[in-house]
Amino acid sequence: MKAVLEFLKDLEQNNNRDWFALNKNRYEDAKAQHEALVTDILARVAKWDSSIADLQAKDCTYRIYRDVRFSKDKSPYKTTMGALVGKGGRKAQGAINYVHIEPGKSFVAGGSYMPESAGLKAIRQEIDYNLDEFLGIINAPAFVKHFGALEAEWKGKLPPKGYAADNPAIEWLKYKSYIGTQQFTDKQIIASDFAAKADETLQLLKPFNDFINRALRTEE
Repeated sequence: MKAVLEFLKDLEQNNNRDWFALNKNRYEDAKAQHEALVTDILARVAKWDSSIADLQAKDCTYRIYRDVRFSKDKSPYKTTMGALVGKGGRKAQGAINYVHIEPGKSFVAGGSYMPESAGLKAIRQEIDYNLDEFLGIINAPAFVKHFGALEAEWKGKLPPKGYAADNPAIEWLKYKSYIGTQQFTDKQIIASDFAAKADETLQLLKPFNDFINRALRTEE
C-alpha cells in the first residue's frame, strides 16, 4: 500500500490530466494494490457476514475520475481511494461499512451517513424506544476504545421535531448521521496486518450497524 499512498500524495500536488497521463502506470499499480487489499478484507469479512460472499473488489470500489459538472472544484481526479464493504457494495442500503485510504487521513467507518428523512426518523425512534440497548453498544469498552464517541460534527443543536427537550435520549436524537470512525496512520495502512485490523474494526461495528438496520427494516 506504500505505492498507493505515494501516488495519491503526488496526485494531490499534480491534479491535472497531463500529469496523470504521464503517470498512468503508477495509477494502475496503485489501483491493483488497492483492489488486492479490498479483496483480502472482503474474504475476511465474508467469514462472519455471508451476505457479501459473492462481492468482488470491483463491486465496492470507486472510479478515480471526479464528476465536475456541478462543482467549483474542477480537479479531474479524486485523491482518495475507498470501498464500501457490505451487502450490495457501492449500492449498499442502510448502515454501511467504509474503508477510506487517504495520505494522513485514512479511516474505517460504519453506520448511517445522512439518511433520508424517513430513515433518520426510524433510527431516532429505535433509539428512543431502545435507549439502554443503544447505549450498551456505543458505550461498550471495545467500541469506545476503537471509535471514541460518535462523530459530533453530525449532531444538531436543537431537539428534532416531535421530541421533548427532557427526553432521556435527546442528546442521541439530535444526530443527523450515526457514524463510528477509527482513524489509521499511514504506517498502519502500509503494515502487512492492515487487512486484519480493518476486519477487526468492521466486526466491532456490527452490533452498531445491526441496530441501525433493524430500525430501517422497521421503517420499510
